[in-house]
Amino acid sequence: MRSTALKGGSVPCSRGMIGVQMARKPPANPPNSFDVQVFLKSAGVSARMVRFASGTLVFSQGAQANSVFYVQEGGATLSVLSSAGKEAVVAMLGPGDFFGEGCLAGQTLRMGTAKAVMPTMLLRIPKRDMLWLLHNHSEFSDRFIAHMLTRNIRIEEDLVDQLFNSSEKRLARTLLLLARYGREDTSQRLLPKLSQETLAEMVGTTRSRVNFFMNKFRKLGLIEYNGGGLKVNSSLLSVVLHD
Repeated sequence: MRSTALKGGSVPCSRGMIGVQMARKPPANPPNSFDVQVFLKSAGVSARMVRFASGTLVFSQGAQANSVFYVQEGGATLSVLSSAGKEAVVAMLGPGDFFGEGCLAGQTLRMGTAKAVMPTMLLRIPKRDMLWLLHNHSEFSDRFIAHMLTRNIRIEEDLVDQLFNSSEKRLARTLLLLARYGREDTSQRLLPKLSQETLAEMVGTTRSRVNFFMNKFRKLGLIEYNGGGLKVNSSLLSVVLHD
């Protein structure tokens, strides 16, 4: 189902590939050369910059859907809550990702909940401005379409990960995703320290299991606690690849 190439942000696993494909400009251009904030300003669109502390809700399921968000810094999760009260994380988001795009397809209410998992900076683009940009600016439209296609691939990969992989592998992959492992446009793998409760929600396991595996990863030198941050070493990939 997945290619094994790490270039471009793939994180393989023993069951095919658990990859991370992030939206970006077409390959002909250098990575991270498209600055959304600068582009919006030049196009006359006044997107609002919003900051969220870790654990803060961006929007809740059932809230009015009237804008699209773009992640400038940090990270967030998208989750859904069933009528029986069961919650599931359906997507992890990082710099370069759009979300909340359901309003462009006629959704008047949010179908899920978005929450910052670390200090996060977002651009909030009103629906009317987003539609105007997509119709009138091909460069912006190309980037957004690329994001939607790769986002769909990631959601499929996340489902495979949940169905077939152990909680240990899911945690390792989650950390690699949050650290943007394999991204061409980043060398930074230091994360703000995430609570084990947050990681448990993202992985779909218990806090005690997360605590056990985080201690194991630390003892093996796969992760390091550095002051208030968490360093994810590339050697953590061995957990994902191990059968």
